[in-house]
Amino acid sequence: MIGDLLPDVVAVEVAYDDPPEARLEPAEAAAISRVGAPVVDKRRREYTTARHCARLALASLGVPYRPIVPGHLGAPSWPDGVVGSLTHCDGLRAAAVARSSDLASVGIDAEPALPLPDDVIDVIALPDERQRIAGLLAARPDIPWDRILFSAKESVYKAWFPLTHQFLEFSQANLTVSPDGTFTARLLVPGPLVGTRRIDGFDGRWAVHDGVLATAIAVTP
Repeated sequence: MIGDLLPDVVAVEVAYDDPPEARLEPAEAAAISRVGAPVVDKRRREYTTARHCARLALASLGVPYRPIVPGHLGAPSWPDGVVGSLTHCDGLRAAAVARSSDLASVGIDAEPALPLPDDVIDVIALPDERQRIAGLLAARPDIPWDRILFSAKESVYKAWFPLTHQFLEFSQANLTVSPDGTFTARLLVPGPLVGTRRIDGFDGRWAVHDGVLATAIAVTP
């Protein structure tokens, strides 16, 4: 599903469970142990399998694997010349990578295809975003539009961060989710320069399949 949302220059690997051959490099194991609180087994398995997917995706690009440890603000550190994104949730773990000559950044997110918990929409959404989501829910109550909005905002952040190395609040991008499987994000703060082009927003795609939803963004150089 995630591969269908991204251009062909992106190598995507997806796992629907945790294969026994998935493993962590010592630096990755040390990084997850430094989070401060005991890491539950489920979280460790998802973290491990997402990096297993990254290993396979990088191999398909012909790029040697190196430990993908959290860097500034927890963002994954990719090999030189590569941009990428990781995601994991119940039922899916995935990695998407591309050469930096082909893309400036990529952001992916996966979530269970369920409505958000009560009151979360008030935390993550601007007033006009909530109004648009309410309209979508009235027309198609079978689709978790609020969760799609949340996931799209996660993908926006993952596409934004490698270009800026700065945090982006939920309230600093105004998103419009469309029933046709696309979404747009208008930045409410100054956007990054990509080459000589100022980015003032992002375009992305979304899909729901077999109880999981995914969003993805690819930024051209």
